[in-house]
Amino acid sequence: MATVKLSALPNVLTWNNEPKLLETNGVNTLSMAAGPQTDWFYDPAGRKHCRNAPVALFSPPDESCLLSAKVTVGFNSTFDAGALFIYADDEHWAKLCLEYSPADKPMVVSVVTRGKSDDCNSVYIDDNSIYLRLYRQGDRLAFHYSEDGDYWHMVRHFTIEDLQNVGLGFSVQAPTGEGCQVDFSEINYRAGELSDIRNGE
Repeated sequence: MATVKLSALPNVLTWNNEPKLLETNGVNTLSMAAGPQTDWFYDPAGRKHCRNAPVALFSPPDESCLLSAKVTVGFNSTFDAGALFIYADDEHWAKLCLEYSPADKPMVVSVVTRGKSDDCNSVYIDDNSIYLRLYRQGDRLAFHYSEDGDYWHMVRHFTIEDLQNVGLGFSVQAPTGEGCQVDFSEINYRAGELSDIRNGE
């Protein structure tokens, strides 16, 4: 599949696993669909090592930057999700998801992988849409979510080691079902640092 250019992003998107469906307005929206049994997850107990879900990545030109989007997920099955993704290599990556939980409720979930995945459930969401944001400041990373795109709640503050050749982007998954479609809208990238990653800025 050819690279994808959005004017909201500083560089083109390339693929780690191509989607079943791709639509974009070329500006700040991206719709992606995953096929059945697709995921990025390395089970801490070693029972599952999967990286076959579609991921679209671009190279950020700035060592301090933010990537955000409104994420709307067409939930069908447990663990269907749309995610913002940060990728250093196949053993070091992380994702911030709006995911369909086993309780049949949308939930903000984060996964940080350093050889094995650290899977963390956060909060339930009343709708199938939420704003997600990832923040990079050198090797320092943070995930946030927002109900209105204005006030941001921190999900986690972490690192995944060396980020010299990092990629940022978007993913969709359907680990237990037959497929899932996600719409990423209001995509926004900006260079700069947050004054305080915990104050809702």
